[in-house]
Amino acid sequence: MEEFFENELVEKFEAMVENNDEFYFETEEYEEIIIYYLEMGDISFADMATKYGLKIHPNSLDLKVKQFEVLLELEKYPEAKELMNELKESCMDNTDFLVCCAKYYSNLGNPRRSIEYCEKGLELEEEENFLHNFIADEFVNLEDPFKALKHYKLALNFDPQDEYSLENVMSCYNQLKRSDEAIEFLNGYLDKFAFSETAWYEYGQFYFNRKNYEEAIKGFDYLLAINPQSVGVYANKAACFEAMGEWSKAISVYEEMLALEYTKSFTFYKIGLCYKENKQPVLALNSFQKSLRDDPQFYLSMMEQSYVYEEMGAMKEALHFAKEAVSLNESNLDYQKRLAFLYIEGGKFEESLVCLKRLVDLEPERFYNWYAYSEVLMLIGEFEEAVNVLVEATKSHIRAELFYQLSNCYFQLNSQKKGREALATALNLDPHLLEDMQQKYPFLKEEVDKVKTKKK
Repeated sequence: MEEFFENELVEKFEAMVENNDEFYFETEEYEEIIIYYLEMGDISFADMATKYGLKIHPNSLDLKVKQFEVLLELEKYPEAKELMNELKESCMDNTDFLVCCAKYYSNLGNPRRSIEYCEKGLELEEEENFLHNFIADEFVNLEDPFKALKHYKLALNFDPQDEYSLENVMSCYNQLKRSDEAIEFLNGYLDKFAFSETAWYEYGQFYFNRKNYEEAIKGFDYLLAINPQSVGVYANKAACFEAMGEWSKAISVYEEMLALEYTKSFTFYKIGLCYKENKQPVLALNSFQKSLRDDPQFYLSMMEQSYVYEEMGAMKEALHFAKEAVSLNESNLDYQKRLAFLYIEGGKFEESLVCLKRLVDLEPERFYNWYAYSEVLMLIGEFEEAVNVLVEATKSHIRAELFYQLSNCYFQLNSQKKGREALATALNLDPHLLEDMQQKYPFLKEEVDKVKTKKK
């Protein structure tokens, strides 16, 4: 890899460009330079190298094929098509050209034409693994997992240790709901390639998805025996123990994982969740605090501390950590709802209004956001503002609860006529709510008979 990054040809080319010199490069050398830039994702330099190369070797078909590839990367499809048509007669026995043609049609959303060019490429008996994967990908685009499976398997025949092909074979089996064939195939593969990390990972995932957690753990253990540094596999193994309710075992796996990690905040968070589920709140808090020491902005641990403190009856601390979590992730509506709830529980109604206002602004389609917002406004005596909110709410939510609330506000403001109109609407929508609403809003007891009499 180091040799790739320290490519002498590339260094010489860049020195030439930088110093405005003119060095001579063979066609093959320009190809190598262009390939380097394409693999590095530096398309502008690949384009530059192509132009320099064609200036010196204007008739080179190989460089024109590279130019075709660069044009596709730059999404210059009209120019790419023109060049494709120019090269067709002379390059139909060039695998790279046929691959570019396949990419052209694939990028333009014509997978069947793309497959035709890949099949022409297969006749040349070069790059079979790549071409079968390409064809399989196009069948995936056509939503044909059966044919995709066939070609991913063929790709594996040409490169038995191709992780991409193997992963997609299992994905196709999953789409086709052929679980028996999938595990038979995987076991057969593992008989031949017992040290395949990808295969053991797929084995673990296969059984995890079928809730056979003991067998999944076996797969992950084999993988860890092959590569003990596979950090993500520890997380998968721990997830198996979590799914089984084996919280202490899950914690042990996460602790092994900590030794391999540079950033530990998420793992401490997961350990905290396990302690929480295991009814060990003090240890859970300790883990969440370690998570925050590793990353003070890790709001997930902030909010989990809030939940634990609430369960312990420490509402002041619960509110504090909920506020901290919301300040770090204001767009999370669930957090806003929780903070509003804690404010209301603590009798801090005015503070809750900030959260409730944000909820009706960001999630106006939810009726209960409006209901809670207007309820709190009434609790603090802001009946005029509650009327404004409720009028807005009833434009999209024709719910009896809102009209009962609205009638109460009007009665509180001595607008008897509007109050009775709103109460009449509420009774029409749902008279069964009246008893509960009368307990909440005593003014309704005095007015309901008048409204019913008027209706008669």
